[in-house]
Order: sequence, then C-alpha cells, then structure tokens
Amino acid sequence: MSGSITRFLGDSPLRVVVKLAVVSFLVGIVMNAFGWSPLDVWYALREMVLDIWNMGFAALGRFGEYLALGAAVVIPAFIVLRILSLRR
Repeated sequence: MSGSITRFLGDSPLRVVVKLAVVSFLVGIVMNAFGWSPLDVWYALREMVLDIWNMGFAALGRFGEYLALGAAVVIPAFIVLRILSLRR
C-alpha cells in the first residue's frame, strides 16, 4: 500500500506534505503582496474562460460572414462556368 501511494505522489507522503506546505506559504506571500484572494483568482479564471468562450462564438460568426462573402462570388461563377461548359 505504501509503495503505491509513494509512486502516486512521486515521493514519500511526509516529504510531499512538507513541499506542499512550503510552496503554499510562498504562494500565500506573493498573493498577499499583490492583494489577491483565492476568490479573485477564481473569478479571474472564470472571466478568462468566458472571454475565450465568447471569442470562440465570435470567430464562428466571422467564419459564417466570410463563407457568405465568398459564396456570393463563387456560386455565380460556378453556375456561369457550368452553363458555358454545357455548350461543348
């Protein structure tokens, strides 16, 4: 059992707890220096995901616009070429 836990954690459980405590303390100092709270980080991540989501749908809208613009030229040209090739 201990071997599988050590393998999962990458080190002994006590060493992992100590490393996590040290990193948590350092991150806490940095966050306090910038005046951030865990909720600020959560809200920033949420806003980032929402912005990416909205940009994605805006990109799909632009894709549709480009498709319609291209089709306004390509489809009539295709029809004319097909009509001209029927004469042969």
